[in-house]
Amino acid sequence: MDRATLKIIAAAVAIAAGVGAAQAQGERGDREPMTFEMLDVDGSGEIDTADLEALRAQKFAEIDTDGDGVVSEAEFVARASEDAAERAASMFARMDADGDGSLSRDALEGRGGRGLSGRFLDRADKDGSGGVSAEEFEEMRTAMQDRRGGKKGKKERKGSRGE
Repeated sequence: MDRATLKIIAAAVAIAAGVGAAQAQGERGDREPMTFEMLDVDGSGEIDTADLEALRAQKFAEIDTDGDGVVSEAEFVARASEDAAERAASMFARMDADGDGSLSRDALEGRGGRGLSGRFLDRADKDGSGGVSAEEFEEMRTAMQDRRGGKKGKKERKGSRGE
């Protein structure tokens, strides 16, 4: 399985996992933001475990499109692909400042200031030479793996939870 597929699956796992605090506080792509009324499924005036369980069941049912009580790989990937497409369309719309339906190289690379290459050099060029040495590159690569919870980090975290 390639990295893009794994990222899509990871996004779908996050969706299927239930209603989290971040979901309750912010927007979810082009979908409307979670409101108190959405979370208070039974309309009791407070959000309780039953409300959150109902929302989890609803999220599962949205992914289990054939209603057989299990989510197949095809259903899982389809949902993740839909969500990724919504996020990409929303991102494109934000980047298409002139609304012409296309993005120039400058628009793509200018996102976030100097673009990816500028951010890379800013972060990796520790000695200010204007370039990245093999040592600086390796240092940055290791730091990124550590932040993402590289294999060693995952094992350590897993063991610390008593698993």
